[in-house]
Order: sequence, then C-alpha cells, then structure tokens
Amino acid sequence: QVQLVESGGGLVQAGGSLRLSCAASGRTFSMSGMGWFCQAPGKEREFVADISRSGSLTFYADSVKGRFTISRDNAKNTVYLQMNSLKPEDTAVYYCAADFRSGDYARPTGYDYWGQGTQVTVSS
Repeated sequence: QVQLVESGGGLVQAGGSLRLSCAASGRTFSMSGMGWFCQAPGKEREFVADISRSGSLTFYADSVKGRFTISRDNAKNTVYLQMNSLKPEDTAVYYCAADFRSGDYARPTGYDYWGQGTQVTVSS
C-alpha cells in the first residue's frame, strides 16, 4: 500500500508560480514512476507530467511544456511540480499518482495509487 499526500496548491494570479509537493509513504518510493494529473470541474482527469523511477526521464503534456517542471527526491520520498507562468486555464485539482507497473504514463489507468488532490486556482 502507498499513501500519497499533495500540498502546495492555492490561489495565484495569472503569470505567477506555485510549487506542488507530493509526499509518499509505504512501498519503496524509488520503485515507482510518478505522475501529476489535473481535473477541472466537468472534465476528465488529464495528464500533466511524469517522471521515471530514477528521475532521468520526464514527460509533459503539450499544454505545460516550458512552463512546468517535474522533479523528485528519492531520499525524501517526494515528487514536485514547479508551475510557472500560470494561466487561468490551469485551474484544476492536481493529483499525484504512483506507477509500479510501468503502465501508460499518460493515462490514469497506468497508475496504481493516487493522492487526494490539491486545488490550484489561477485568477485572471
């Protein structure tokens, strides 16, 4: 079993920055790929970013490339999402997820465990 707890969400003006954190406990953190997804009201959960077990590989949705950066610290069992140049359309609940099966990183079904989410609101 894995527990994931996100933090760092909040209200920010357009053009601002936030840093989300996701603290993991339970199974060996370094054995899992980690992803971030977002879900706006009335929409499906969407892929944002993914990072490999070692941190050497990262993947991003086209909508966040150049603005968001995913990273991880295996010694602290934590994955981060640095969000810069935020836009109102980034407003959503952001979830972190753990993948122990090397599933499809771009789909929610590729992950085994999920956090409870943290709200990000970007005002115009």
